[in-house]
Amino acid sequence: MNFECPDLFRKERRWSALFSRFFLFVSLTSILHLVGCAGTGNSGASADLAAARAVPNARSEIMLSFAPIVRKVAPAVVSVTTRRTALESGPLSNDPLFQYFFKQFGVAPSRPQPRTETSLGSGVIVRSDGVIVTNHHVIDGADDIQVVLADRRVFPARVLTSDQGSDLAFLKIDAGAESLPVIELGDSDQLEVGDLVLAIGNPFGIGQTVTSGIVSAIGRSAPTLDRNSSFIQTDAAINPGNSGGALVTMDGRLIGINTAIFTRGGGSIGIGFAIPSNLVRIREQTLTSGLAVSRPWLGADMQDIDPDKYRSYGLDRPEGVLLARIYPGSPADKAGLKPDDVVTAIDGVEVDDPLGLDFRLALKAAGSAARLTVIRGGAQSGATVAILPASAEPPADLAKLADDTPLGGMQVANMSPAFNEEQGFDMFGRGVVVLGIAPRSPATQLELRRGDVIETINGQDVRSVEDLQRITRTPVKDWVIDIRRDGERGTIAVQAVEENRA
Repeated sequence: MNFECPDLFRKERRWSALFSRFFLFVSLTSILHLVGCAGTGNSGASADLAAARAVPNARSEIMLSFAPIVRKVAPAVVSVTTRRTALESGPLSNDPLFQYFFKQFGVAPSRPQPRTETSLGSGVIVRSDGVIVTNHHVIDGADDIQVVLADRRVFPARVLTSDQGSDLAFLKIDAGAESLPVIELGDSDQLEVGDLVLAIGNPFGIGQTVTSGIVSAIGRSAPTLDRNSSFIQTDAAINPGNSGGALVTMDGRLIGINTAIFTRGGGSIGIGFAIPSNLVRIREQTLTSGLAVSRPWLGADMQDIDPDKYRSYGLDRPEGVLLARIYPGSPADKAGLKPDDVVTAIDGVEVDDPLGLDFRLALKAAGSAARLTVIRGGAQSGATVAILPASAEPPADLAKLADDTPLGGMQVANMSPAFNEEQGFDMFGRGVVVLGIAPRSPATQLELRRGDVIETINGQDVRSVEDLQRITRTPVKDWVIDIRRDGERGTIAVQAVEENRA
């Protein structure tokens, strides 16, 4: 059964249309009234907005530029060209099949040929007598270094000092009595995220270029970089060849040394890293004093605060750096620091990770002291720590064991904090460590490897290389060697083979 009421539907549509028109009229009237009220009640804000959007009415406003800053600092940014000689073997020289062919037919295989490798980087003149700062990786292994000034003059350069840990190197050129242009060092501690910066260098060897950006982050660790530093991150375009170049502020001061980029394809994607100028300053002061570069050593195993466990250390929020272990006799130990202490600041500057704590210590001069803010069991206290290099006791006493024992051909050394830092071993490692094993020596049969620590031999403690040499000189039939590898202990047994005689 169908019911139709066409007139009714037609009347409902008519009333609906009239209601819609009335609602639209009321809405427009209300909006116009609100706009009028806003115009009378917020005239100051409207005027400010209009002023912000005003068209420039003077040539000076249109011509705003970074050119005056670049004109001031660019003459002190140089190009660094390095050359090194490497031996290049033919593509088949290491192929066993071709080696066999050469041997069978009495043909001498081709010898490796010298090849010259050239690389490009940048540098910054920091002293008018020709001292230039650049990256360690720019000049590492170079046989010859040439510096090209902004005016295209070329000077040979020599290395004054170079530090892989901070990736900084200082060069010297001789420009005679001429006073070279320099960039004054700024205070990188005054940087804030969002500050404008310029990056100046020599990317791809095309000549000096300038890019602009902002400070994206401070106290940042650079992905994939094995360098102990706390970097300035910037979105100013940094490309290969910019390494060692200048990152400058709007007042024309050197705030960082461009050192690395994060990239997936080899080009800049707006994530660049620079070594802060305050670290450059302390390294330059070390150079001036004639002292060797040494990094301060706290003597503590430092860890990030676990976000799930911060309350157990008496903290209101995850902050600071946890001291998990303390090396006996270290500056941390002498300052009264204990395991589970949390360091929240150094000299009043907050630290939130081990890298930041290391960096703040690195800014202190050797022989000085740093004041640490410490949380222990929820209570805040202070500790004064001496700024000293890692201990080199006991001396390394490098040695190679004689071939008349199962350990023959093994290279060993005594462990110490300084030696462990240099070799990349655990700072807390003690005893006699294996550095290497000579090919075809008796020790190759033991399957020992670099980093293994020899603890006992036949029940006798091995505390030093001298102990090891004394024990191995004692003739024995069988050997039982206890070692420690990656924190775990193991035993190697070596039994003498009896010879059958007729």
